[in-house]
Amino acid sequence: MKHIISAAVLASSLIAAPAMADLDLAKKSGCLACHSVEKKVVGPAWKDVAAKYKGGAGARDELIAKVKKGGKGNWTEVTGGVPMPPYSPRVADADIETLVDFVLGL
Repeated sequence: MKHIISAAVLASSLIAAPAMADLDLAKKSGCLACHSVEKKVVGPAWKDVAAKYKGGAGARDELIAKVKKGGKGNWTEVTGGVPMPPYSPRVADADIETLVDFVLGL
């Protein structure tokens, strides 16, 4: 029984580790100034972004482009019209892709 519990704890920590790394990357990149996973800050909650784009053909590429270039008007009812600033080249393209994958995976 002790081994089963230890295995379960280890497995859950291995699953949580990538999420923590992605949240650290989001913090380092400045994303958490306007977003959070669960609730609206300035921009929409990432769980809401994931729900809006779930299963959408081309959603990943569309969101990567929005993060790189910034945007306005996609979440006006949430943001009150506050635009999202561009994050490229300040945030590396590979990091933007990692962050978008994280958000879409919520």
